[in-house]
Amino acid sequence: MTVQGELLSDDERRKVEELIEQEDGAVHKFAGWWGTVLTSIAVAMTLFHLYAAASTVDQQSLREIHVAFALSLVFLLFPMVKSWRNRIAPWDIVAAGLSVGVIWYMMTGGTWISLEGADDFLDRYVSPTHMDIAVGAVLILLVLESTRRATGWIMPIVSMAFFAYGLWGNYLPAPWTHKGYPIVDLIAELYMTLNGIFGSAIDVSASLIILFTIFGAILQASGAGRFFIDFSLLAMKGQPNAAGRAVVLSSFLLGGPSGSGVATTVTIGTVAWPIMRQAGYGKTAAGGLLAAGGLGAILSPPVLGAAAFLIAEYLKMSYLDVVRMAIIPTCLYYFGLLVMTEIDSRKYKLRAVDPELDMTMRQLLMRYGFHFSSLISVVVLMIWGYSATYAVFWSILLAILVSYLRTDTALLPRRLFDALAAGSIQALGVAATCACAGIIVGIITKTGLALKFSSIVIDLAGGSLFWTAIYTSLIVWVVGLAVPVTASYIMCAVIAAPALIKLGVPDYAAHMFIFYYAVLSEVSPPTALSPFAAATLTRADPYITTLQSWKYALPAFLVPFIFVLDPIGSGLLLEFPKGMSWMWAVWVTIGAAAGVVALAFAAQGHITRPLNVGTRIFCFAAGVSLMFPDLVDDWVGGMVAARLIGIAMLGTVIAYELNRARNAAPTRPVT
Repeated sequence: MTVQGELLSDDERRKVEELIEQEDGAVHKFAGWWGTVLTSIAVAMTLFHLYAAASTVDQQSLREIHVAFALSLVFLLFPMVKSWRNRIAPWDIVAAGLSVGVIWYMMTGGTWISLEGADDFLDRYVSPTHMDIAVGAVLILLVLESTRRATGWIMPIVSMAFFAYGLWGNYLPAPWTHKGYPIVDLIAELYMTLNGIFGSAIDVSASLIILFTIFGAILQASGAGRFFIDFSLLAMKGQPNAAGRAVVLSSFLLGGPSGSGVATTVTIGTVAWPIMRQAGYGKTAAGGLLAAGGLGAILSPPVLGAAAFLIAEYLKMSYLDVVRMAIIPTCLYYFGLLVMTEIDSRKYKLRAVDPELDMTMRQLLMRYGFHFSSLISVVVLMIWGYSATYAVFWSILLAILVSYLRTDTALLPRRLFDALAAGSIQALGVAATCACAGIIVGIITKTGLALKFSSIVIDLAGGSLFWTAIYTSLIVWVVGLAVPVTASYIMCAVIAAPALIKLGVPDYAAHMFIFYYAVLSEVSPPTALSPFAAATLTRADPYITTLQSWKYALPAFLVPFIFVLDPIGSGLLLEFPKGMSWMWAVWVTIGAAAGVVALAFAAQGHITRPLNVGTRIFCFAAGVSLMFPDLVDDWVGGMVAARLIGIAMLGTVIAYELNRARNAAPTRPVT
């Protein structure tokens, strides 16, 4: 993505580009014949995956070819070190060739000639040849290096630590110890089975994640991103809080085409920050809201984040079920942001500012409203019975076709060529991460670490579900500070989720809990890319902006606890265990929404006027009672009573503050 707008100096623009690259990776930018060659390889990768989505390419071949494309392109597009940017070294070409050669060896079963030897290769898992082990070792090294180039050092170092645990875990004390495995067994496990590099993570990357990145690239190239921002600005104009509302709405709409929290923050910020500044927003408040909105892009159906596809794979459910489970939590997240913006309008005495657009809402929809069609089609096709793969495939074709309705959005050959290449290039970091995560998952599976770890966490928590959930959230949070969202989810799903499930939490609730905390690490102190990017746009202090974005997203940090702590909390996920009706889902949703309002008042310290410390504490207590009635039911005689008390407390605060505002309002003299 290229940062645009007159807001930024060259240094600031470079800083924002660097933050985006920390999330998406820094790639070479070539012109001339080298640029054409590399773009053509990326287009070939896209066309192969589109063909695979529409045909019957077997899953094993799809995973292998996906890895071959991804690794080779990473070595050709991502520099070994930043100082070698925009030039390809001879070893990059060698590494790319080795990546293809290793996969070809697998597909031919070591014969190098016939594809019919693939079955023999898999059968040799229990007694691999010396060549099998040598090629497997090369593949593992290639995966580690490609992940380092695409995402940084953390993920490869963690993977090597797990590999060392597989080798020498027998020297560790109980309960961490295991029998220890020779290096030959570990390489075979990671290379020649579906438990390691070519496991479920790469399967999801090859069959779903890359298709959605292609879909997003097509939408961006056809101008959908700009349309969604303009639509949001026009839809919310004329009100003092219009600027904040527009940020919230546009972040939701941009979730599909972007898929990146940092990119969404920057895309919206370059357009919205001047309007927010005119409306009266301060630098840190505007940056915090922009970053919190960017986070929403990863949480928003129908695309969600890449990790959401892995939830469907791990739980063996359709992706539509994951989308369904995300609907109410996503609505609560955006509801919380909207409540925050409503408070902002009074707290900062915001002014109404109309966007300077040369068309009305009706004209905008008549000219560009077709951009909604492909987003809607994804959901409609899945509801109709199509798999997520087929749904996004046909939506990609629809997005290309409708772009030709206007000349300024038409994906003419050069534009389409670049968009198809961008779709695969944007997926390379995730593909490398999924392959590297396969090393971790393979070792965990081989050594049984997941069961050991869950027992350790439960023992540490004293068997308490509350403390187990707290420890799990902290683990995901800390891991998420170091690695991308997808990697954070994969690692914690196989290590931490079993502890929650063992204590009676439904598996889908445990995985959604971990998914949300993996995503929330995007705006978590002490460092977070989205707030840092927003701070660069608004020229604010990045650390204060991070704390501000954390405040805006605060309700989202607490809603996932309802999934696991409240006996009827799964109603928020639209899942109804035996004996639970949809009325309980309505009840828990109302309680959660009221709790979000109470916590927003407590966090902002303002309703119609500034709140004193006692009132803020009262609001916080009301929020806890509404969102977590199970924690206080022993004192009030039941969870229903706890929520009713919370509603009464919140109503009392609102009535009291409205009365204060009414009494403080100046009265007109009688004439």
